[in-house]
Amino acid sequence: MINMIFNHQIPASIYPDKSVESAYLLTIGLLMYRTLLPLAVVSLAILSLVFFPTLKGTEPMNETTAENAATENVNVLIETTMGNITIELDIKNAPNTSANFLAYVDDGYFVDTTFHRVIPNFMVQGGGITADMRDKPSKRAPIENEAKNGLKNDRGTLAMARTGDPHSATSQFFINHADNGFLNFTAESMQGWGYAVFGKVIKGMDIVDSIAEVATGDKGGHQNVPLETITITAVSRL
Repeated sequence: MINMIFNHQIPASIYPDKSVESAYLLTIGLLMYRTLLPLAVVSLAILSLVFFPTLKGTEPMNETTAENAATENVNVLIETTMGNITIELDIKNAPNTSANFLAYVDDGYFVDTTFHRVIPNFMVQGGGITADMRDKPSKRAPIENEAKNGLKNDRGTLAMARTGDPHSATSQFFINHADNGFLNFTAESMQGWGYAVFGKVIKGMDIVDSIAEVATGDKGGHQNVPLETITITAVSRL
C-alpha cells in the first residue's frame, strides 16, 4: 500500500486544472496519513518495550538479589597472639546467630578478649573474657538458640557458648576440637537444645590445634585457663 501511494503518478492531461490537481493531492495526503499513523503507533509501542523496560520507575535487579545476598556465607578472620584463624559463617542455616556474631565483629567487641577455656580433644572457647578474667562489658541481648538447624558439632565447627539456659548465648563462642555429637540438638527441652553451630574453620585449624595443646590451670575462678594468655587482637570480615 505504501509503495502504491508513493509511486502514483499524476497524468497532466487528466488533471489540467490546478484546483482539481490540488484536490487530488489532498486526497492522496489524507490516504497516506490514515495508512501511516497506525504503523507509527505500533512502531513506537514496540520501541518503548525495547528501549524503556523500566517505565514503572524501578531498576531491574541483577542476579544477586537482596534475598540471595542475605544467604551468602561470610568469611571472618580471627587474629590471635598464636596465629590467624579464618572461619566461614553459615548465613543460610544460622541467620540470627551469624548476624549476632557479625554485629560483635563490626563494632570491634572481640578485640582484647581471650581464648580463656581450652580443653584438648573437646573445644577452645573465647570471645567474652579479658586477660584479667573479667567479662567484657557492653554485650548485646541473648539470642534464640538455632541448634535445630541441622548443623553438627563436628571438629572444626564454630558454635555458641551459653549458660544452662538454652537461649542465653551472647558473644562467647567455641571451636570444636573433636566431633562432639553430644552437643547437638535432640529436642526442645533444657537438656535437648544443644549448642548452635553457625560456622566452620576453613583455614588455620593448625592454630586451633596449637591452642588446644597449651598448658592450662585455674585462674580467676575459672578452670582450664591457658597459663600464657591467648589474646584475640583483631576480628574482621574478609
